[in-house]
Amino acid sequence: MIRQLFKGMLLSASLVLFSGSLTGFAATVNVTVGFNSTLRFSPTNITINVGDRVLWTWAGPNHNVTSTTSAWTASPTQSSGTFTNTFNSAGTFPYECTIHVSSGMTGSVVVAAANLPPTVAITNPASGAVFAAPANVTIQASASDSDGTVTNVQFRVGANVVTNKATAPFFGVTNNLAAGSYTLFAIASDNSGATATNQVAITVVTPVAVLLSAPQPVPSGKFRFSYTANAGLSYIVQSSTNLLSPKWTTLVTNTAGSSSINFTDLNATFSPGFYRVGRLPNP
Repeated sequence: MIRQLFKGMLLSASLVLFSGSLTGFAATVNVTVGFNSTLRFSPTNITINVGDRVLWTWAGPNHNVTSTTSAWTASPTQSSGTFTNTFNSAGTFPYECTIHVSSGMTGSVVVAAANLPPTVAITNPASGAVFAAPANVTIQASASDSDGTVTNVQFRVGANVVTNKATAPFFGVTNNLAAGSYTLFAIASDNSGATATNQVAITVVTPVAVLLSAPQPVPSGKFRFSYTANAGLSYIVQSSTNLLSPKWTTLVTNTAGSSSINFTDLNATFSPGFYRVGRLPNP
């Protein structure tokens, strides 16, 4: 005997992963040698990024630009013209005019390491997940920054912001998504303003009523029937020998692969036997 005793509910989703990085452009910083005919560099101390260059331009006579750490070959002593050096590694590089160092004609170049963007990865939902409408989907992400700190992770459904999280755990919950296709985003920002993005494509479906049909005994103590489902949603099949008893035995839980599922009980009990199928709630 077959009884359809309840119907269920659930949601659908699929994931796609994306991450990005920032690329900087080399800059040139100008320093005047013998500024206003004084024995100094102007500016005296500068800060640049890896890959940038410094262009020294002479404005006074009889000066040179000499690295005190052998970071570059000393410029010739001259009264006009230019000298340049590109800095390809981070660090502090002091220099001087060897002719006027006793008068305090020194300077330094501080080369800051290029900021690396953070990394972010959505850890939930999984790729290809399916949910039943209306769906409150928990989006979880991991984020880190190798040369700084993660200051925020923003969660979006399409262009709509779900929430911002400044500290771990990083998560957001969507609000009653209707049936349709959605892209979920996690956007991490670091303390230097760099960002990285990970995205997940999900699908929300309208759940169908769970209907049992085509019951038939199968030789050697088996019993088979079919039930309607949504592909991608999860279902539970249970049996009992007594409808008055609250005890039901779970035979299987599975994720439906199509709109109609065939189930066979390999150890059917016919004295009597009852079956029910329910859709599991959204994870």
